[in-house]
Amino acid sequence: QVQLVESGGGLVQAGGSLRLSCSASGSIFSINGMDWYRQAPGKQRELVAVISSGGNTNYADSVKGRFTISRDNAKNTVYLQMNSLKPEDTGVYYCNALIVRLMGLPPRDYWGQGTQVTVSS
Repeated sequence: QVQLVESGGGLVQAGGSLRLSCSASGSIFSINGMDWYRQAPGKQRELVAVISSGGNTNYADSVKGRFTISRDNAKNTVYLQMNSLKPEDTGVYYCNALIVRLMGLPPRDYWGQGTQVTVSS
């Protein structure tokens, strides 16, 4: 089985920073794209940032210039550095990864359990 475990969430004042981590473990042959999503109370889950296996990145307009996504392929880990946080960044942040468990199998989506980020004004 494959498991994604997030860490690094918490409570921070507006203007502060947090760094989220998400590590994949289990039977893994390769990992394609790795993404971060977030869901605010009463709202739909939205894509925050993506990073390809080659390191290409893309961001939601709302976080461009403030958030940075990166990955360590040797550790099967993706990070989200969040700076200049705003109250509207509050939500549960989820890690998502497209993983091939065994050579020859198609990639599958896997999700972490989520980590809460709360930004106070």
